[in-house]
Amino acid sequence: MGDSKEAGTEAPPAGTAARGGLSLLSQGESEEPSAQVIRIKSSPGFPVDDNRQGSALFLGGNEVKSRAVVKYSSAPPRTAFARLQEKTDLKLPPANWLRESAKLGPAGTTILGNSRKSKPFSSFGMAYDFIDSVGNDVDVVSDSENIKKLLKIPYSKSHVSMAVHRIGRTLLLDELDIQELFMRSSQTGDWTWLKEFYQRLIDQKWQRKKKSKEHWYQKAILSKFLYYSINGDGAAQPVPSAAEQQESSSADQTNDSDGASWPAPFEMPSSVSEDPSASSQGLKNDFARNILWTFEDIHMLVGSNMPIFGGGRYPAVSLRLRDNNKPINVLTGIDYWLDNLICNVPELVMCFHVNGIVQKYEMIKTEEIPNLENSNFSTKVIKDIAQNILSFLKSNCTKEGHTYWLFKASGSDIVKLYDLTTLCEETEDKYQNPFTMPVAILLYKVACNMMMKKNQNKKHYGTVRTLLLNCVKLLDKSRHPQIIASANYMLSELFQLDEPKKEESSESPLNENSDESYSEEEEEMPDSDENGSYSTCSDPSDDNKAVAIIKSVGELSVPEKYKSIHQIRPSCAFPVCHDTEERCRLVLSYVLEGLKSVDSSIKKESDLPAADPNTPIPLKYEDESTRGGPEGLEKQMALFLDKMGSLQKGNYSSQSGMIPGSWQHKMKLQLILKSSKAYYVLSDAAMSLQKYGRALRYIKLALQSHDTYCCLCTNMLSEVLLFLSQYLTLCGDIQLMLAQNANNRAAHLEEFNYQTKEDQEILHSLHRESSCQGFAWATDLSTDLEGQLSVSCKCYEAANEILQFSDLKSQNPEQYIQVLKRMGNIRNEIGVFYMNQAAALQSERVVSKTVSTAEQQLWKKSFSCFEKGIHNFESIDDATNAALLLCNTGRLMRICAQAHCGAGDESKREFSPEEGLYYNKAVDYYLKALRSLGTRDTHPAVWDSVNWELSTTYFTMATLQQDYAPLSRKAQEQIEKEVSEAMMKSLKYCDVDLVSARQPLCQYRAATIHHRLASMYHSCLRNQVGDEHLRKQHRLLADLHYSKAVKLFQLLKDAPCELLRVQLERVAFAEFQMTSQNSNIGKLKTLSGALDIMVRTKHAFQLIRKELVEEFDQSKSEETPPAADSSSLSREEVIKLLGIFESRLSFLLLQSIKLLSSTKKKTSSNLEEDVLLKTNKQIYSQLLRATANKNASLLERIDILVRSLDQLARGGGGDGGALQ
Repeated sequence: MGDSKEAGTEAPPAGTAARGGLSLLSQGESEEPSAQVIRIKSSPGFPVDDNRQGSALFLGGNEVKSRAVVKYSSAPPRTAFARLQEKTDLKLPPANWLRESAKLGPAGTTILGNSRKSKPFSSFGMAYDFIDSVGNDVDVVSDSENIKKLLKIPYSKSHVSMAVHRIGRTLLLDELDIQELFMRSSQTGDWTWLKEFYQRLIDQKWQRKKKSKEHWYQKAILSKFLYYSINGDGAAQPVPSAAEQQESSSADQTNDSDGASWPAPFEMPSSVSEDPSASSQGLKNDFARNILWTFEDIHMLVGSNMPIFGGGRYPAVSLRLRDNNKPINVLTGIDYWLDNLICNVPELVMCFHVNGIVQKYEMIKTEEIPNLENSNFSTKVIKDIAQNILSFLKSNCTKEGHTYWLFKASGSDIVKLYDLTTLCEETEDKYQNPFTMPVAILLYKVACNMMMKKNQNKKHYGTVRTLLLNCVKLLDKSRHPQIIASANYMLSELFQLDEPKKEESSESPLNENSDESYSEEEEEMPDSDENGSYSTCSDPSDDNKAVAIIKSVGELSVPEKYKSIHQIRPSCAFPVCHDTEERCRLVLSYVLEGLKSVDSSIKKESDLPAADPNTPIPLKYEDESTRGGPEGLEKQMALFLDKMGSLQKGNYSSQSGMIPGSWQHKMKLQLILKSSKAYYVLSDAAMSLQKYGRALRYIKLALQSHDTYCCLCTNMLSEVLLFLSQYLTLCGDIQLMLAQNANNRAAHLEEFNYQTKEDQEILHSLHRESSCQGFAWATDLSTDLEGQLSVSCKCYEAANEILQFSDLKSQNPEQYIQVLKRMGNIRNEIGVFYMNQAAALQSERVVSKTVSTAEQQLWKKSFSCFEKGIHNFESIDDATNAALLLCNTGRLMRICAQAHCGAGDESKREFSPEEGLYYNKAVDYYLKALRSLGTRDTHPAVWDSVNWELSTTYFTMATLQQDYAPLSRKAQEQIEKEVSEAMMKSLKYCDVDLVSARQPLCQYRAATIHHRLASMYHSCLRNQVGDEHLRKQHRLLADLHYSKAVKLFQLLKDAPCELLRVQLERVAFAEFQMTSQNSNIGKLKTLSGALDIMVRTKHAFQLIRKELVEEFDQSKSEETPPAADSSSLSREEVIKLLGIFESRLSFLLLQSIKLLSSTKKKTSSNLEEDVLLKTNKQIYSQLLRATANKNASLLERIDILVRSLDQLARGGGGDGGALQ
């Protein structure tokens, strides 16, 4: 085939490399003939009038739309034909006959229309070259001779025998020369099954038909005429002798026979387009030009060898030789017309001769050919024939990869379609069909081509999958492992594993593909035509082996006789995977098939062939030099594996004996990597379903796959290392979840140990290359909580270390941040684990006062983990999590402080310096946490939590100093000062106004702090002598804090006892003040204030009463006595406080009665005082009687008190709020 290229309207633009160089056409060729509507092949350097492209051509009075674009041409630039003089004897050979010429180009006689037959695989040659068009854009790929033969079926009595193959939406048509086929069968034994079938059903007395002498005479005349037309000098050479003629004739016969040679059934063209033997097998595209021809709505890729002449007044003409004694018939007219349409030639030059002597020339326009005398035909009918035949074939050639045989016997009107693949499968060796291999290769190539465009158009996924499945179905696994392995790998690539969540959504692009891409093909495929014109007929006279039958060729001329969709409806809907596991399982099934193919092809060393002396042996240093940048990755990886304890002897080598760089090596690497990705996605899906045992099993398989990949790979890619980092990260997540869900350990263990047969087979294939133990430490299902947490941490650390390789950290910042977050989190988990263990040891310690070494070791471990975790979070500016870890560190310091408190005699215990040290450290960490957060807006919940813990720490420290005052080391005043400061700081970080779930706790804490401070100042006042200013200050502070404590306790519904206790302390404080007063008026005023406080305790008693009633009703409904738990303890406290209250109220009333009585004696009578005295006496009397009644219940006593307080309030026992 020549190397020149002519660009058509849809050919690659100028400068694009495709099958040889581009050759510019002559200037004459850039002009379009005025009569031509269809674009002729255009030079890249010349503009073409685009307005003409869509024009219609009126031929024979009927409108026929035709458009042709030359996609490829090996023909030399056109030369003008030489008009021969009259009386030129064409029987005499010209001087240049059968010699190569620069004008003719390297293709020689083929270009000039020598009757060399098209080969049985000619359409495949074109399909390989124009793979983009196959399967989608083009309806038919074929030799122009086959197209013409089909369109002439209703007019011709000659036989038709063609092989039909479906690839996607495209049909490939090839001549099936039965005579040549059976000649081969008698020599080689192939095709015997078809020969027997043919003889049995079609032609029982088959024998080879020899071509007549007339046939060879006409061939010779035509060849000489064309050479004369090129030469133009009219010179002739003597006619060859009879012997030479005979020799020439026999040579022609030989060539004709060789031209249709068939490949051996089992030969696999490893690369069809490059293989030099492909031409001898008929798989090479050896047409002079390939044309994309659109005839009406039918798109065809056609190969043509018709000679085209041009130049001068005739830019493009076809040249024909006719015997003047034989008029042109319809068949010849259709032949000429179709040739000109296909090749975009506007005119036909016809040379007439009589017995080889030139008579005259005649010029005929293409559109006039249908109206020639004796050759009149309707172009509309030809269009109908074309549409009917295409519909018939597309409706019945439905199985991709099958070889169909379209056959019409000579002189018959019946056209039959057989499925040769089905017939062949009934024989002993189903691979006897020589079309099997070319079809499989083409299916594979079309799928590959579509896969290259998969990101642009995912609608082709269903088609690609069907192409590949059919390709695999056609091939023998033992003979073609490479293609099968590659096809299975591509099948696995169709499923997007890197987007699991997106794929699962209802709007999944994969789930849309099959429905949308074939929406125009949803018409129901008819089982037969409405008139029953083609079907598998039950009539015994018909052939029941035929897939479909056209009973009469005349039906093809009837418009739309065969209604069918022009697009083949493919059975290639992409499988809708409803969940991630189903999708991954499909991927793994393809991976397994691919691995089996690779493994079956790997031979033992003893079976390997001897080295080829012409093939250089690749040396190791060449590998090193070609690696370039990433070579350091292997060293880093080796050091990393060694550090992890994973590096084994003999690593980075295949145990099965695969040769690095071989197709097996490359394919197995890809398949193993795909399996590791699939197992990773499965593990991730199981993790989200909380199936942690299953998730660990899958991630173990993913890591085993990756370990094998590392053993085989000689050039580590950073992308693959990133996968490993992701796998280890997920493994760390799973181990952490297993640690946190120890209750279901048995179920997780069962899931972990379960394994499918598919997984076992994949693992077996992995074990052929590696021991797969590289990451065994990461996937052990430990029963020890500490072990699981440490394995999880080690996984994250390993993932982080991998990200340090080759700048992966900066290339994948999100992954790096996720790993560091997980490292910080797991270190927090481990820190908390050790901290809780230390707390447990502390609680068990009863006798010993000293801190054990075990406790101290646990503190150190916990502190180290928290410190590292804080560093992790701070390095990625995660202030919130850093604050949480600082908070946990503060808690650890508090546990350390608690461990140092004395465990001896409580009465002698003092707040130790060690306690103070650790509490202050805790405070520092909490303050650091707040500084880390900055403001509450950063994370309100964490901010509030840290504030609460800080408040608690200050409160605990102050309480311990107050309850266990270190008087042996510090003065009372200093202790009081420190307690006061700590309590005020605790109040500062206890926000009582913030509405939240913690608000009641804050209010209770604040109330307790005020109560304690008031009690402290009260105590100071009692014990202090001397400094009156200081006493006054303490009195004011005590009064202030008591007042605030009461206000806060009154806001709480569940602290009546505390409120009562504070009020009683206030009364005691008033009594203390009264002792220092000398005047009765002052005492009376103080007493009045104290009684007013008593009246205000009514709210507390009402709350206590309500709680007691609810408790009583509940126990009554349950018909069980109240349990002696916290409620009984509360009851005891109430009884105790009630007794104190009754005695203090009685005392105050008695003192009030005495003072009022003595005042009455000394001064004149006052009505108000009289009423008050009377009321107080009455209440005092009632109270004495009530306290004397020992049989009264708690509720009755409370009711009497509440009534007394009401009476006291009405009688004006208090002055309306002297003290609050």
